[in-house]
Amino acid sequence: MSTVEQAVAQEIPKVQELGTTSAPLKSAAFFLGAYCKEYNEDFMLCKSESRDPAHCLKEGRRVTRCATDLITKMRENCLAQFDSHWGCLEQNNHEYYRCRPAERTLNNCMFEKMGLVKEIPGTPAGRKAIHEIENPVLGRQQK
Repeated sequence: MSTVEQAVAQEIPKVQELGTTSAPLKSAAFFLGAYCKEYNEDFMLCKSESRDPAHCLKEGRRVTRCATDLITKMRENCLAQFDSHWGCLEQNNHEYYRCRPAERTLNNCMFEKMGLVKEIPGTPAGRKAIHEIENPVLGRQQK
């Protein structure tokens, strides 16, 4: 890192790492996308401006703070449902379709306690999203 980059990095407040593994992040992914949308978009815009990692430290730290805030709120409001869902993902190779019952209870809790709704981008208009189908017919999966 150059002297200028070090000076810039020192000006930007430090932020603690999120401190979670991939399963809790995957469980919270759609909620993180909605809750931290503005920060994520700013970060991606910044990254498109420059390939220099130091260029977007400020925006990246905002994303991390937002994610930390959401994970903390999820633990405060929906701990049992959150633990159940990410534990299921952990035990089932991170496959959403194997954890739909736990996902439904988490989605309900997140809506009731925090007003957040899971929305999957690209879901066709007028059709139920895959996680809302009560008895899905699972066909052969393409690898």
